Amino acid sequence: MTTSSSQPISEALFARARQVTPGGVNSPVRAFGSVGGHPHFIASADGAYLTNADGQRLLDYIGSWGPMILGHNHPGVREAVAEALQGGTSFGAPNEREVLLAEKVVELTREQGVERVRFVNSGTEATMSALRLARGVTGRSHIVKFRGNYHGHADGLLVEAGSGLLTTAEGGLGEAAPSSAGVPQEYAALTLVSEYNDPAALDTLMQQRGHDIAAVIFEPVVGNSGVLIPTPEFLAALHRVRDHGALLIADEVMTGFRLSLQGACGRLGIQPDLITWGKIIGGGLPVGAYGGRAEVMENVSPSGPVYQAGTLSGNPLAMAAGLATLGELQAKPELYEQLERYTAALADGLKAAAQEAGVPLSVNHIGSMLTAFHQEAPHGSVQTYQQAARSDTAAFAGWFRAMLRQGVYWAPSQFESIFVSAAHGDAELNLTLDAARRAYAELK
Repeated sequence: MTTSSSQPISEALFARARQVTPGGVNSPVRAFGSVGGHPHFIASADGAYLTNADGQRLLDYIGSWGPMILGHNHPGVREAVAEALQGGTSFGAPNEREVLLAEKVVELTREQGVERVRFVNSGTEATMSALRLARGVTGRSHIVKFRGNYHGHADGLLVEAGSGLLTTAEGGLGEAAPSSAGVPQEYAALTLVSEYNDPAALDTLMQQRGHDIAAVIFEPVVGNSGVLIPTPEFLAALHRVRDHGALLIADEVMTGFRLSLQGACGRLGIQPDLITWGKIIGGGLPVGAYGGRAEVMENVSPSGPVYQAGTLSGNPLAMAAGLATLGELQAKPELYEQLERYTAALADGLKAAAQEAGVPLSVNHIGSMLTAFHQEAPHGSVQTYQQAARSDTAAFAGWFRAMLRQGVYWAPSQFESIFVSAAHGDAELNLTLDAARRAYAELK
């Protein structure tokens, strides 16, 4: 595409998009609303880099919001999809690849209790379906989520959600307020809210309302209030919800197979009743899944009375991409150590650059996930939603724009994780930290 003036192509595309798409984007955070400027429209991606419509090369730390753990356009994934494409894009009928991928997921997560898996097309579908299953199994209507945890845009989950919906609104124990227009208060009332990393609050809520609660859903490592890492005390409280007859659902849409081959649950020793996945199990194609013990999962139609269906579920392209991605991770477990080293070095470098410039910064990281909170955390790290919400979003926006001017594409929200891929190496680390030092100097 060319424009009739010196206007950047991405800017012109954004103007056109706003005429035909709400806000000009198909997912809100892409609009750069909290950081200013206009979004970059991407023409291609390879390895650790994106190329925008104007031909500018950008070092990418979003990785399509998590699935690109091997890097963009990985040859093995691309070839697997190309091979599958020769046989067609969708059958609306079973195919061998969905059996193979289900077997692979069960193999890798059996120690976390997974015996059956059902594929869907997105993380939202996965969490929505897992909650319906929990309600069907328990005969109860209420669920518990944690303030700032994001589980997709189903009505009952858009309550005190994170990321672009993050606010500092205060609510009492268990009170729920919709985070979006269009969510009936009557439906939101079925979702009770507790505080992440507050075991006493969860214990109290379960003591008061446990007999009503079908499930407690949580992010094992939060990525949508920025990266928040659970304390051992909080993990113990999560496992106690079963004492009240509720199911425990780990939302690993973001963390599944990213933090280890067994996901965050395997890394942190979590034993949920159900796990939801997305991102990596589709290798960058649209996918989701939920799974758990056979006695629970066999309640899903057609084996049981809990209905869930999807025309494109288990489609051969997504299954092929997922098989290639998980196969590569399983064949090269040293990749996780590589990702961890890079992310730790990135965290140390960011903190040093900010300290040199006198800019308050607290960095949370685990595995290949990281958030640089623009604040001085009281205990050296941000642990709760309320602490995350105190971040200086104006400082982050200025830093984000300075990084982008230097060709480093960070997540365009203070309240998101960034994702490191196997394609990030020493050259990318040095480029990032050089840019960060200049960006923090500008903030000073």
